Amino acid sequence: MAVNSRHPETLALHAGWRKDPTTNSVAVPIYQTTSYQFDSTEHAANLFALRELGNIYTRIMNPTNDVLEQRIAALEGGVGAISLASGQAASAFAIQNLARAGDNVVSSTDLYGGTWNLFANTLKDLGIEVRFVDPTDPQAFARATDERTRAYYAETLPNPKLVPFPIAEVAAIGRPLGIPLIMDNTAAPLLVRPFDHGAAVVVYSATKYLGGHGTTIAGLLIDGGNFDWQANPARQPLLNTPDPSYHGAVWAEAAKPLGPVAYILRARVVLLRDLGAALAPFNAHQIIQGIETLPLRMRAHSENARAVADHLARHPAVTRVIYPAHHTGVAAERAAKYLPRGQGGLVGFELAGGAAAGRAFIDALQMFYHVANIGDARSLAIHPASTTHSQLSAEDQAATGVSPGYVRLSIGLEHIDDILGDLDHALAAAGGGAHRAAAE
Repeated sequence: MAVNSRHPETLALHAGWRKDPTTNSVAVPIYQTTSYQFDSTEHAANLFALRELGNIYTRIMNPTNDVLEQRIAALEGGVGAISLASGQAASAFAIQNLARAGDNVVSSTDLYGGTWNLFANTLKDLGIEVRFVDPTDPQAFARATDERTRAYYAETLPNPKLVPFPIAEVAAIGRPLGIPLIMDNTAAPLLVRPFDHGAAVVVYSATKYLGGHGTTIAGLLIDGGNFDWQANPARQPLLNTPDPSYHGAVWAEAAKPLGPVAYILRARVVLLRDLGAALAPFNAHQIIQGIETLPLRMRAHSENARAVADHLARHPAVTRVIYPAHHTGVAAERAAKYLPRGQGGLVGFELAGGAAAGRAFIDALQMFYHVANIGDARSLAIHPASTTHSQLSAEDQAATGVSPGYVRLSIGLEHIDDILGDLDHALAAAGGGAHRAAAE
């Protein structure tokens, strides 16, 4: 059986690597080098001209990073990947690989606050417009599309709303138009494979569940190899017109000898070369280590989070629980369609006492860590309105699902009794915070 046809538990341990050819090391070495010796001037020229693939400089590729890239591509069912210095870099590259000044992208409103800010402000300053639409109606993407729309963008399990995105529905709208769907799958690795539902590109903040231990910042960009970039050449000019930065290469044509890798090839040899958001080999090694236990951890995260959501739903201080298993209507249908393997480790809830209760809850936690992260083996909590989403206007906070009393939990791998005990202790304090808010 080919390695890449095996189950995720096996791919997480074996894809992209067997042993070091020189030492027979089973563990992936950290190739801590900047440069690589060329065999000859002809060899060097072939590498730079893309007539031959190989290592040139660690800003663009590295053997440790290559294992990580092969492994995540196998897990996702893609054809290639690049590893980057952060999830933010991956989100930016995903768009910049298709859009330039004057172009636009249609994005779901349901986004991580940092992505919203990147799209609404930084990309705007670069001349790329991002049009935000409500994903509850997939046709909103079609209505926001014009001749300069280069991509659709969304999160599989958006934080904080935690309503699964209609991947297949929106991908089906874009494909006849020559518009790929880019999916940020950070919150749902192994639970959802967006390529199976028609997405063309997948983005990860590998910092989160893939790394899994809160030690390493990293990002990943994966090409599904399932999108015809030449079906509508005018729609994708960056892949179908000569690139003056690479001797006039037309990437949709230049990539053909290597396979359906035009998108990820351009991202590597143009964006990574020019913008330099390279992932350090040591950090790549850390993410590889995390991925090896990812299948076990995602099951445990999902089981603990489901128990927490059920517990919070019964608590008198909680007015609403946000978790896929607790959705109703269309949101529940999407959870059943896209999350049959588990519903993830994120749980949101709203406290009756609003912002004051939220602060009291956070300050009373004893085991949970109060940090701006998700996907750690440890349980984490944060009050988004005053932290991760604080740079957004009140209107934009509401659009992304953040209310003054909203608290986000990233449920870890501790024993469920200890998790629930710490939550109950903090909820008792939050009740006091609610009373104080009412008195004021």
